[in-house]
Amino acid sequence: MDLNSYQKESRKTALYPDLGNNPIYPTLGLVGESGEVADKVKKILRDNGGVFDDKSKESIKLELGDVLWYISQLTSELGFNLEDVAEANLLKLRSRLERGCISGSGDSR
Repeated sequence: MDLNSYQKESRKTALYPDLGNNPIYPTLGLVGESGEVADKVKKILRDNGGVFDDKSKESIKLELGDVLWYISQLTSELGFNLEDVAEANLLKLRSRLERGCISGSGDSR
């Protein structure tokens, strides 16, 4: 499945207030779901000695799907498509790599 197909299909399941004019809702959902991914990883470190077994990886995969869903909805709310967002990210990273500033911090490096 390509990213834009996912975005289109996932949009069919989007049910939240002021759909189509509400970037706040998917932003908050994205933060929440990202936190759930981080919490699962934290618990793997605490309870499983940092070993990512098949069960824990599958659990994280499901949460990553939720993160992707919210990214998709936010992307739609802002009038973008996922493939354009992904391509812009790769162009930014390629430029940083070519200029030798892939590491470090700051948006304008």
